[in-house]
Amino acid sequence: MATYLIEREVPGAGELSPEQLKSMSAASLEVLNKMGPQIQWINSYVINDKIYCVYISPNEQMIREHAKTCGIPAGQISEIKSQISPSTAG
Repeated sequence: MATYLIEREVPGAGELSPEQLKSMSAASLEVLNKMGPQIQWINSYVINDKIYCVYISPNEQMIREHAKTCGIPAGQISEIKSQISPSTAG
């Protein structure tokens, strides 16, 4: 399975209320639960008019299917090839 970064265009995302974010999260989880364990949502970052999400999935198509079904757009989807952090420097 691969790890992917998804860039979602969501106008006003940074201004969404906690209740709106909770509703969006619940809709996403409902679809994920129906799709099965092969696709997993790791976390998301809300930034101005975009939401960046990290998912584990066997392929990009499954991520697009999830986005279409739950109604949360998925624009750019990029496979994460490796990860670095301060701990990789030493």
